[in-house]
Amino acid sequence: MEREHQESLIRTLQNCVKTCNICFEACLNEEHVEMMADCIRLDRECAEVCSLLGQFVSRGSQFTTELAGLCAKVCEACGNECKKHNHEHCQRCAQICFACAEECHRIAA
Repeated sequence: MEREHQESLIRTLQNCVKTCNICFEACLNEEHVEMMADCIRLDRECAEVCSLLGQFVSRGSQFTTELAGLCAKVCEACGNECKKHNHEHCQRCAQICFACAEECHRIAA
């Protein structure tokens, strides 16, 4: 992977981690937090897998391609869950997750 593309992917992954963490925290403060359980769970999983993929990419791991495929699936699942909720933080998270999934699919191909 070219250095410029590698750095761009890492920035995308870091942005997804940050956005998922913001959504996670905001969901915990929603009035009906129990209705946000799946969103909260997927925010955490998405942030964690994106963080791990960023580490794999930065050190040129031989498993980057496989992990990128999983990361794309988790990002899409998180995005699909977040878009169900009308909260601004969820809608923003969905947008970022879908963009990250698109980048991950390119790496996994």
